[in-house]
Amino acid sequence: MRISKKIEQASKEGKIWWSFEYFPPRTAQGLQNLLDRIKRMAALGPEFIDITWNAGGRTSDLTAHMVKTCQGSVGIETCMHLTCTNMPKEKVDIALQEAKKAGCCNVLALRGDPPQGKDEWEAVEGGFVHGIDLVKHIHNEYGDYFDIAVAGFPQFQILPPAERDLEMKYLKDKIDAGVNFIFTQMFYDVDIFIDWVKAVRAAGITIPIVPGIAPIQTWNGFLKATSLANTTIPQFFLDALEPYKNDDEKVREVGTNLVAEMCRKILAADLDIHGFHFYTMNLEKGTKMLLEELNLMPRVETIKPLPWRQSLTPNRRQENIRPIFWANRTESYLSRTENWDEFPNGRFGDSRSPAYGELDGYGIWLKQTKEEALKLWGEPKTFSRILPWSNQAASSETSAIALQLAKMNELGFLTINSQPAVNGARSDDPQFGWGPSNGYVYQKAYLEFFVSPQLLELLLAHIERDSNMTYYVINKQGDLRTNTHSDGPNAVTWGIFPGKEIIQPTVVEALSFMAWKDEAYELGVKWANVYEAETPSRKLMMGIFESSYLVNVVHNDFKVPQAIFEPFFKAGAEYTAQHTNGSAAPQALSN
Repeated sequence: MRISKKIEQASKEGKIWWSFEYFPPRTAQGLQNLLDRIKRMAALGPEFIDITWNAGGRTSDLTAHMVKTCQGSVGIETCMHLTCTNMPKEKVDIALQEAKKAGCCNVLALRGDPPQGKDEWEAVEGGFVHGIDLVKHIHNEYGDYFDIAVAGFPQFQILPPAERDLEMKYLKDKIDAGVNFIFTQMFYDVDIFIDWVKAVRAAGITIPIVPGIAPIQTWNGFLKATSLANTTIPQFFLDALEPYKNDDEKVREVGTNLVAEMCRKILAADLDIHGFHFYTMNLEKGTKMLLEELNLMPRVETIKPLPWRQSLTPNRRQENIRPIFWANRTESYLSRTENWDEFPNGRFGDSRSPAYGELDGYGIWLKQTKEEALKLWGEPKTFSRILPWSNQAASSETSAIALQLAKMNELGFLTINSQPAVNGARSDDPQFGWGPSNGYVYQKAYLEFFVSPQLLELLLAHIERDSNMTYYVINKQGDLRTNTHSDGPNAVTWGIFPGKEIIQPTVVEALSFMAWKDEAYELGVKWANVYEAETPSRKLMMGIFESSYLVNVVHNDFKVPQAIFEPFFKAGAEYTAQHTNGSAAPQALSN
C-alpha cells in the first residue's frame, strides 16, 4: 500500500502512527540478527519501515534483498531508499524492477552522499546529477506505481535568507515533479522544525511531512550523529544529558524524556502532522522506550490482522489461509510455494494443485553455528536429556499450555508445534487476539510432535476412543495414516468480525503435511549432524529421527481446552508402567 494512502487513512481515523528506518549491516550474521530484530519490532506496530541505500551506494544489492525479505516473509510495508551515487541509469532500473516485483511501491529518492573515499559528490557516466532527475525518471518509467518521497531539511530554516529561499525553491521543484511526501532529517530543536514546516506550507507545498525522530541511545553517539548532520542542539538538551555522559542507561532514559516532549509539541502545534518516522540505528530498546513514553501502543488489528503476518508480494497479498505446520518457518513456506501462480480468493485449499517446491529452494539449515548449538543443547546421551527447540521465542498463547507441553515431553512426546483451544476470545485480547476490532476468535487445540513407534501405538488406542480427535501420522518414508474421513482442510483457527465473512486463516490437511514431513525430518538430521560422527549424541539423534513418527493431532471440540492432553498422559503412564526402569523415554531410543 502506498505510504501517502496510509497517512491519509490514519488522518481520517484520527490516529497517531509511526514508522521505523533500518540500514543494511556489514556482515552476514549482522543481517540475520537485523532481520530477527525487524520481525520483533513489527510487534511495536509501525505502519511501514524503510531501508537505506547507505553512503556511497555500496550496499544496493543488500538493500534490494532486505526490501524483498521484509515485504515477503516479514510482511511489512517497506520503503526503499534509492540514490544517484554510483548508480548509472541501468542499475537504477534494475533496483526499481526488483522492488516492484517484491510488491514494494514506495521509494525515497535521494542524490546521496559522496562515494566512499571522496569528499565531493560526482555523477557517474549515464547516471543522474540531482534528486529531481531521479524523481522524473521514476515517473517517466513507472507512471504512478511508486509513491515517491524526498528528504526535507529543517536545519535549512536557519540559513541566510537568500540561501534558505534557494533551498526552498529546490524542494518545491522536486515536489512539482511528482513527489508524494517528505521525510525530514533528524532534528532536536522543535522550534526550528515548526518554523520550517510553516515556511514549507507558505511556499505552496501541501504534501504530507513526516518528521524524522532519532532516539538518543548514548552520549557519544548523540554527539557524533548531530555533528555529522550539523544539527542544532538546544542548550537544555546538553544540560540535561551531559551530567550522565558516562552512564548509557541514564542517557537513554533522560534522552527518551527529552525527545518524547519534542514529539508532544509537534502534535500540539496544529501542523496537521500525526506521525513520526524513527531512525532506529538498527537498535530496538531506545525506540521502544520512546513509544512507551509517548503511550503509543499498537492496536491488535494493526500488528495481527491474521494470526500470521501476510506476505506483501503481489501474488500473495490476498492469501489468507496457510497450513499450520510452517508456523515457525515462514521463509521456508514462502520459498516452497513461491512458484504457485495463484491463491484464488486468498484460499490455500484452492491452490493445492501446484507442487510444493523442492527443499533446496530455501534450504534446510540451522540458524546456530556448531559452537552455539553445542552451548545451547549440550551433548545428550539419553532420550531424557533431549529438549525440543525453536529459533523463535514461544508465542504468548503458548503460556496457556506450557505446563502440559512440558509434561508431554517428559513422557516422550517431542513437541514441535502447538496451539491451545480458544472459545470466543475478543479480537483485542492481548494473548489470543487478532483481526479487526469488536470481533471474536476461536481455535481448536493442536499438537505436533515426534514419537517412538511403541508409544505411538498406545497413544492412538486412546485417541480412537474420542470421536472429537483427528490425527495424521507419517514416517520418514512417507507412509501416511489417519482417522479423518475428509479430503479437505480442517480449519483450526477462525474469526468472526463485524460486517465480514468468517475468516479461517489456519488449516490442517494431508498434502501440506506430507510436504512438511521432508523438512521436519531433515531438520532433525541437521540437528544430529551438530555432533561428531560415531559419538553417542550423533547416534542417539539419528536413531530418533530414523525411527520416530511425525504426528499431528487436533481436538475438534474447542469448548474443552484440556481434553486434547488426556490421551497423551494416559499413554505415557501406561508406557512407564510397562517398563521396569520407570522411565517414560522409549527404550529403543535410550542408548
